[in-house]
Amino acid sequence: MKKRAIVLGCGLVGTTMVEDLAADPDFEVTAADISNDNLAHLSALRRVTALSVDLGDPDTVGAAVQGYDVVIGALPSRIGYQTLNTVIEAGRPYCDISFMPEDALTLDAPAKRHGVTAVVDCGVSPGLSNLSVGYAHAQLDRADRVIIYVGGLPTTRRWPYDYKAPFAPSDVIEEYTRPARMVKNGNVVQKPALSEPELIDFPRIGTLEAFNTDGLRSLIQTLDIPNMKEKTLRYPGHVELIRVLRETGFFDKNLIDINGVKVRPLDVTSRLLFPKWKFDESEVEFTVMRVIVEGRKGDRPMRYRYELYDETDRTSGTSSMARTTGFPCTIIARMVAGRQLTEPGVFPLELLARREGLFEHMIKELSARGVKLTEKID
Repeated sequence: MKKRAIVLGCGLVGTTMVEDLAADPDFEVTAADISNDNLAHLSALRRVTALSVDLGDPDTVGAAVQGYDVVIGALPSRIGYQTLNTVIEAGRPYCDISFMPEDALTLDAPAKRHGVTAVVDCGVSPGLSNLSVGYAHAQLDRADRVIIYVGGLPTTRRWPYDYKAPFAPSDVIEEYTRPARMVKNGNVVQKPALSEPELIDFPRIGTLEAFNTDGLRSLIQTLDIPNMKEKTLRYPGHVELIRVLRETGFFDKNLIDINGVKVRPLDVTSRLLFPKWKFDESEVEFTVMRVIVEGRKGDRPMRYRYELYDETDRTSGTSSMARTTGFPCTIIARMVAGRQLTEPGVFPLELLARREGLFEHMIKELSARGVKLTEKID
């Protein structure tokens, strides 16, 4: 019997998820989105049914997900938590990539009560980064330090931003405004987003600028590692430009009056930035990630280093960020639908990393899709 999956949100990443699952003859896929433009291409695929639905309405979502073997979330962060809660209340297994500002682990008890397996932050970072940290942590007797560097950028730099966004500009802006939590000497501390910029060289790319962002997320709670931080990567000069916009108030969410019209600066900024940050149809971009975990095995100091570099698929035109974010989620979703993951609760990937063979399975399946995550131990 075919397994049934529904993908909530069919933007750039959601579309890639639908296409990946629909390529599997064991699956029937429903693509759910309020945008008919997003659904038009997908409805023509074999084994795909298009569903036009308001995913911002919890009651509608709760009704839509009934009867599926797995529900997959690719929604904007602002409705990520409410959707997670709705799917749990509906009693359906869930895999999600929403970069929600709320703590998904607060829904662990309801998930257990409803017998729901919910895998969250199941993208590239958070996602593959968490899986890598969790796997290295499981191999070590003691982990002392974690640093995660990650970013997605256009291959060709173009003025004025030297940047393009593969997802909603408002979600990118969250990275520039949300205080960055990190762990220092065993204590959780906060620093401003965009703080502590540093220049780092990467093979095939050159020099990139790294700065603090709030990307550790569940790692702060789930793993006892005394020093951890995450940094986002951009081309050099990006930090200063974005800091000017932020400090001027362009990212503020409070209403201001402009000639009798009340507007949020963030909404205006997002509207103006989107055309500048939107990738052209033929434009090539890349995703880069470096995860370093240092600790000890017995008396020996050890360092695990994970590297990922991926570009736009030149054949299909699928963006690298969509591939590296969407594929980890569909790989886990297959395991959930196939009842290989059945334990109820809310699980970020670092908590699944200890399961025998799961890390290796992820690496193998990513490689089959042309995404290479490498491990080096020294």
